[in-house]
Amino acid sequence: MTTMSAPFSGRLRRDDCRVADLRELLAHQPDVTPPHADHVEQQVPVYTAATLRETLGTESGATGIEAELAEVLATGAGIFVITGALEHEVVDRVSADLEEIIATEKAAGGEVGDHFAAAGANDRIWNALEKLAVTHPGDFVDYYANDLLALAARAWLGPGYQVTSQVNVVNPGGVGQTVHRDYHLGFTSPQAGERFPRHVHDLSPVLTLQGAVAHCDMPVETGPTLYLPHSQKYSHGYLAYWLEEFQEYFTQHHVQLPLAKGDAVFFNPALFHAAGSNTTTGVRRMANLLQISSAFGRAMEAVDRERVVTAIYPTLLARIAAGDDVGHAVAASAEGYAFPTNLDRDQPVDGMSPPTQADIVREALAEGASPQELADRLDRHAAARRSS
Repeated sequence: MTTMSAPFSGRLRRDDCRVADLRELLAHQPDVTPPHADHVEQQVPVYTAATLRETLGTESGATGIEAELAEVLATGAGIFVITGALEHEVVDRVSADLEEIIATEKAAGGEVGDHFAAAGANDRIWNALEKLAVTHPGDFVDYYANDLLALAARAWLGPGYQVTSQVNVVNPGGVGQTVHRDYHLGFTSPQAGERFPRHVHDLSPVLTLQGAVAHCDMPVETGPTLYLPHSQKYSHGYLAYWLEEFQEYFTQHHVQLPLAKGDAVFFNPALFHAAGSNTTTGVRRMANLLQISSAFGRAMEAVDRERVVTAIYPTLLARIAAGDDVGHAVAASAEGYAFPTNLDRDQPVDGMSPPTQADIVREALAEGASPQELADRLDRHAAARRSS
């Protein structure tokens, strides 16, 4: 996260963006390996799934590793990789599901578009989280029950986070993106960005976490994402990345890490980054792009979370009966924040906050309530939150 040198002191301006300032900042970053990282590759800490899970199993392990990952994202490189985060068998099943969704949407026709890349260069699934849950609830639960995806989300955002996902397939010959920062301020024009106070530029990155799960092996020639480590610390970055001189600097100084199927990468949304070009002739590079939002922010996509949890609830019951922990899947699907609501009808249960949709689902699961009973509870919960 950017450090505010002069908080609440007016606006940032494009005229004050200087490549020399960014170059000076990046030249004075420490070269350290975080305690739990396996190694550092091109300034990026790389963790192994086995090491992280071993640490999580120790007393106070979760707290310590979450603090370390948050420090990497805020004051370190701004990015880390987890190798082997998801099992290949689960990834392969979900990849097949996603290809099915892509084929269905292509058959239906309609316009296509993409952020920071030419329309049609990629195959994109918007709101992939909801579409996967509705069409393949079992695979959804197996995928999002993953403990390491939840670890990364908690480390940066704390509890109550909101998961959305957009699947991106860069086809052979697909040209990469231009350098950018991400949601929230990263999706505004530089003219709009100048209208926000400078402290909002510092706060925007802590509202979301960007992630990606590799759904195939991604050697460099397939165009895995390009990054500029430590660039999240540049105060004017939301205005600067639009400028040609900064785009040229990124082109000359970025790093690019190959990934293997099942690897996951997470990064501060203020990090300068861009998808690479796929120079192969036969590899469709598929990644599940995770945009995870703070409970205190709002997600980019409108997800019908009641529809999602209703779709996956029978699978959740079956997984619990088999002895599995489905808590992370509930967190990824149900609304975990209590507000906004109608406090005349939706009364707080602990003096502060009324129950969330996720609370309703967890309570139903604990009681073994039927799908119809859950649906009735969700209807009552939604009715109580309406303003009229």
